Amino acid sequence: MLYGRVSIDPEIMSGAPVFAGTRVPVQNLFDYLEGGEDLAEFLDDFPSVSKETALAVLEMAKKTLTSEKLLNENFA
Repeated sequence: MLYGRVSIDPEIMSGAPVFAGTRVPVQNLFDYLEGGEDLAEFLDDFPSVSKETALAVLEMAKKTLTSEKLLNENFA
């Protein structure tokens, strides 16, 4: 299934959400940021992910976590 810039396919990375068209788990981006790395470092280490795509995924996360409706739909 394709969710914007995120793909989930049981045949790719055991179904972990990845950046569409890659085998790079979305979790890697959050791990980099959580570890104190910046977006540029992530993009250098994963050149198959474009800056535009990484920013779009961050925006998806932002919208999910800042919308009461989406929070209720996904986490209530």
